[in-house]
Amino acid sequence: MYEQIPENTIYMMLYSAVAMLSLIACCYLLLRRANAIAPDVTPPVRLRRWTAVFFAASALSHLWNLPMYFHTSSADVLQSYLVGGLLDCMTVGPLAIVILLALLQDRKRPLWPVAIMVAPFVVIMAWCVANRSDDLLPALYAYFPLFGIGLIIYMVRAVRQYGRWLRDNYADLEQKEVWQSFIILAFILLSLGIYTYTTEGLVLECVIQLTDVVLVCYLLWRVETLSELSVSQEQDLPTYLDNPDKDESSISPNDLTDNIEPLLQKYCVDTRLYLQHELTLPQLARAIGSNRFYISKYFSSKGMNYNTYINDLRVNHFVSLYREAVATHRSFTIQELANESGYRSYSTFNLAFKQRMGQTVNAWSKLQK
Repeated sequence: MYEQIPENTIYMMLYSAVAMLSLIACCYLLLRRANAIAPDVTPPVRLRRWTAVFFAASALSHLWNLPMYFHTSSADVLQSYLVGGLLDCMTVGPLAIVILLALLQDRKRPLWPVAIMVAPFVVIMAWCVANRSDDLLPALYAYFPLFGIGLIIYMVRAVRQYGRWLRDNYADLEQKEVWQSFIILAFILLSLGIYTYTTEGLVLECVIQLTDVVLVCYLLWRVETLSELSVSQEQDLPTYLDNPDKDESSISPNDLTDNIEPLLQKYCVDTRLYLQHELTLPQLARAIGSNRFYISKYFSSKGMNYNTYINDLRVNHFVSLYREAVATHRSFTIQELANESGYRSYSTFNLAFKQRMGQTVNAWSKLQK
C-alpha cells in the first residue's frame, strides 16, 4: 500500500502541507514575541518553547517517514517504518508528554519520568531496527495500553493538584484552567497513537494528516490564550503579625481568626479590594500585612479556599447592587452589575453565583420581583 501513495498527488500535497504547517508554527512561536491570537494575554514562555520544539519534531517526523512511501521492496518499507517509529519514540512522543506537563504551572515537574515511560518504546524499536525485524512489535503493542493508563492516572492527579493550587491562589480563573485542554489533547494524541497499531490505508493516512492539522491549530490557540502564572515567593516575606518567632505548627484556628479576620475585614472587605481584577492571594497577603501561608491556613480553618472567599464577597456585592438598582428603579443589565462586582467573564460569574446561592442568577432574579 505504501508504495502506491506517491501516485496519489492529493495525499502527498496534504502530507507536505502538514509538515510545512508544523514548521511555520514552530518559527512563529520562536520568533514572534507578540501574541497574535490573544494580544492581552502573556503566555507561559516555557510552554511556548516546548511547543515550538514539538512542532519542529513533528515537521522532521514527516521528513524521516517520507522514504517509507517510496521504497519498492517490503523489507525496505519495513525498515523505514521501524526507523521512523524509533525516531518518533525518541522525539515526538516524549515532547507531547512534556507539553502536557508544561501546561501545569503550579510547579516545574521533573522530566526524567517521561524518559522512563518512553524507554520501553525506544528499546523495543531500537532492537527491531538493529535486527531489521518486527518480531518484538507485539510487546510494544502490549505495553502501549499500560503506558496510556499510567499516564492518564498521573495526569488526572496532576490536574487536580493544579486545580487546587489555582483556587488557593487566584480569584479569577479565566485563561488559567487547563482540564478541558487535557481532554481534547488526550483525545487527539490517543487518535495518533491508535494509528500506529492500525492497518494502514489511504483514507486513514489522510485522516491522520488532518488530525495533525487540528493538533497544530489547537496547540497554537492553547499556548496563546493561557496566561502565564507565578506566585512570587518574595511576597511571603511579611512575618506572622505580632510574633515573628511563633512556630507555624502551633498556630491554632483561634489565633488565625483573632488576627487574620479583622485584617481581612479592614483591608479587603471595607476597602472593596475584592473587586480588583486578577487579585492573587500573595497580593491580598501583602495588603493586610500577613503572608500567604497564614491566610491559606485561615481559609482552611473556615472550610474554604481563597477563590471561594473572594467570589462569595463578589456575589454578595452583586446582590447588593442588584437590590439597590431595583429599589431605585435604575436601568441595568445583569452583565453590567457582574462587571461592577469584579467579574470580566459572565460565565464565570454565573458559575460562582450558582455555587454561592444554589441557583442560577436568572432563576434568582425572577424570585426578587
